Amino acid sequence: MKESLVFIDEGFLDKLTKLFGDGTRIKFDKLEFARKIAKKEGFFCKHLFYYTCPPYQSSSPSEEEVKRKKGYDKFISALSKNKEITIREGRVQKIIDEFRNKSYRQKGLDTLLTIDLSHIIGDYPEITEIILVSSDTDFCPIITDIRSRNKIEVILYTYFDRKRKSKFSLSNELIKCCSKYRKLTKEDFTSCPIKKEKPK
Repeated sequence: MKESLVFIDEGFLDKLTKLFGDGTRIKFDKLEFARKIAKKEGFFCKHLFYYTCPPYQSSSPSEEEVKRKKGYDKFISALSKNKEITIREGRVQKIIDEFRNKSYRQKGLDTLLTIDLSHIIGDYPEITEIILVSSDTDFCPIITDIRSRNKIEVILYTYFDRKRKSKFSLSNELIKCCSKYRKLTKEDFTSCPIKKEKPK
């Protein structure tokens, strides 16, 4: 079985699992998810690249912020023990608009993912196909580059709908620059439950 690399944009999946879970995020095994979608394409997942951000922390963190950070740190610590996974962390920026409404935006992940994609030919010379899980058109230039220069095919796993002002409207540009695309379903996540370790 041919080997492939899987690149996951967690910010995108976080929103998607919340949609599929009717407002409650579906918890799933990240590596098993990567393995299953790779297997769908006839590949063995050689390595998973996982891009995420720690939860926002204010200068004087609230109890809720501290709690979320502890949960995140525990999750990342467990995930990082697996040598089949590389974790890249960006940061979260808080934005306050003119009406004092707060929103949060991930920063730095696009750059980190782009760097890793550009290093594939040097770090994994045997790889000719990869899987990208995202909906971000910012990746179009690097996808076009590695396909034309390095002959690496990119399979996009994504999700989109036709609703007005939806968070899941997808530009045709991203679909066109990839070799092919697949639309994610709820089953892709529910079929990868987190297995609790049995007490020793």
